[in-house]
Amino acid sequence: MPRSGAEARDRLERAALELYRQRGYDQTTIADIATEAGVTQRTFFRHFTDKREVLFSVEGRQQEALARALAEVPSTVPPLATMLQAFRSMAPVLEDNRPLAVARHSVITVTPALRERELLKEAALSDVVAAALRERGLPDWRATLLAQVGTAALGHAIHTWVADPSSDIDTLIGRAFADLRAFTDDDTASGAGTR
Repeated sequence: MPRSGAEARDRLERAALELYRQRGYDQTTIADIATEAGVTQRTFFRHFTDKREVLFSVEGRQQEALARALAEVPSTVPPLATMLQAFRSMAPVLEDNRPLAVARHSVITVTPALRERELLKEAALSDVVAAALRERGLPDWRATLLAQVGTAALGHAIHTWVADPSSDIDTLIGRAFADLRAFTDDDTASGAGTR
């Protein structure tokens, strides 16, 4: 039996991921997960509301970490660079948790109900970024648009990263934002960015 709540939670997350990968999400029950983790179903429900929550339990922590990272960027830094700096500051944690991220991604991509939840998670991260940009004085529409574009770039970098074991998340985030800047420069140069 695990000695602490954190240890039980970690074992449940790992057991669920392993079973989802072996059997599939729909074929795995909460009882299966608890047995695999060496805990009771009651312990499972102390940590998670349902079997889907096991895959998305990090959402709240990620949102809090992102809000802190955005708040730490000096207010003189432009919006796009603010997002880039905040996202890059989270890269070491992502790298440390790469095996779990890869396993999680492999389960989500083959389970339609989980893909919908993943989109909700991305929208919630976008809301965190938009709120931080509004705090910096950006109008609501611009903060929302930049946040959506920035989190989409981050999502693209993360999906590329989990698909390629040799890739580096920090490099991919930097590349995604360099591409955003290049698209903007191209549009401005061609006159598409003018009214």
